[in-house]
Amino acid sequence: MTTRSDAVSASELLPPQEQAALGLTPNQMALKAARRHLGLQLGLGILVLMALFAVLAPWLAPHDPYLQNLPLRLLPPAWADGGQWEYLLGTDHLGRDYLSRIIYGARISMMIGLGAATIGALIGVTLGVLAGYFGGWVDQAVNFLVTCQLAVPSLLLIMALVFVIGQSIAVVIFVIGATHWVLYLMVTRSATLRLRELDFVAAARTMGCSKFQIAVKEILPNLANQITVIFTLEVAVAILNEATLSFLGLGVPSPTPSWGLMIAEGKTAMFFQPWLVILPGIALFILVIAINLLGDGVRDITVTHRRG
Repeated sequence: MTTRSDAVSASELLPPQEQAALGLTPNQMALKAARRHLGLQLGLGILVLMALFAVLAPWLAPHDPYLQNLPLRLLPPAWADGGQWEYLLGTDHLGRDYLSRIIYGARISMMIGLGAATIGALIGVTLGVLAGYFGGWVDQAVNFLVTCQLAVPSLLLIMALVFVIGQSIAVVIFVIGATHWVLYLMVTRSATLRLRELDFVAAARTMGCSKFQIAVKEILPNLANQITVIFTLEVAVAILNEATLSFLGLGVPSPTPSWGLMIAEGKTAMFFQPWLVILPGIALFILVIAINLLGDGVRDITVTHRRG
């Protein structure tokens, strides 16, 4: 005898067309697929944990991340010889608690990643929809901007802009976001070229909707899946760019606890106190991997149901 739970679990194994025949909505199908996607669940779980660390940093950090204690400088982690359990991950070259700085560093990295990816999305999606929907001279002008952007290495351009404008978190967010919009544009332009020829756009045009209304209310909602996937990937790219800039001395200014800056400060002693480089490097690696796992999971689910 087949129970209701058996029927539900069996339905999850069906392709999207057959699941739709069973009366499942697209949201229900996507939710069931997400429950079976291990990578998405792992990435989302790590990101939620990182976000909690970032939000609750003032309560979770055992010490002030800016407080210097020179007599206790370069303490090793607590489990190593000479370590103290009061400073679980040791201290840096100025005696600042390393665990506290890593916890606060999660806040800096996630803020810069989300902010820069949002700015890039606003620029790229807007230009992509305009180029794809209007075509003609608008498309040519946007393609010229893309050519100019691709002609200059993005990292060199970011470094030059930060050097000219000045170092601050706001400048780093703006500069990284303003130089990482090409992928958004290429994907949304291609999708808009396809969508503008479909029947629902023609119907909206027949009903007297303006071009702006069609672009915002008809085309843009149908680009949400592609934008979401690109957004997750661009967040990871922005975090790595910030770490690179901070490592080179052009990112987040000291003494702000940035993982890239912590690696840069620890590189001079990495052969004698390797944890100064390894610990923030591991934190950066875990965060970027989690974001990529989430992006890959969203892409897999989106592609599967779009094909269905």
